[in-house]
Amino acid sequence: LEYRLTRRGKSSPDEKDAARILVRNALRAVDFYGAEHMVRINAGAMGLDDVRATAPHGAQAYLLPKVEEADEVRAVSVLLDTLRQSGDTPYPIHLIPILESAKGVLNAREIASASPRVAAMAIGLEDYTTDIGAQRSAEGRESLWARSQIVNAARAAGVQPLASIYSDMDDTVGFVRWVQEARQMGFDGVGCL
Repeated sequence: LEYRLTRRGKSSPDEKDAARILVRNALRAVDFYGAEHMVRINAGAMGLDDVRATAPHGAQAYLLPKVEEADEVRAVSVLLDTLRQSGDTPYPIHLIPILESAKGVLNAREIASASPRVAAMAIGLEDYTTDIGAQRSAEGRESLWARSQIVNAARAAGVQPLASIYSDMDDTVGFVRWVQEARQMGFDGVGCL
């Protein structure tokens, strides 16, 4: 189960605080019937604030969007180590960086190896294709190299490679084809909306 603390476009600090409270309360009060509690945080410093607000309340994994350098992963990992040492998180929390730019894909190996907390690494193709100046297609030729990089970097680091979402939710046939291709390429899973 994934909670999002991110929003498309710009939002006010009050909306960010409200989102953190909403996610915190859901983590504390909702019965998820054994599903893993994954929280998608904001990028950068706001993401660290998201972790501080939610880690003590049952988050089991964090999705880190728009990661471009290993230091971004390390910053979250160090914060989680600090929270665990203070007794605020008595359980292990995993990290799943999402690479969404050319720079992130070029640094994939370092990102996948940035922390023992990294359990998987994903690619976000909507932003990636925009970053490289391409339009995302159903066939995915424009992202084949990047997807291959993610699989190889993740496997070399001993973490799970996760494929991007299939954005056309009305195209069931295309979705099945996308999942089959992802599996054939070596991905362990595909993001879903």
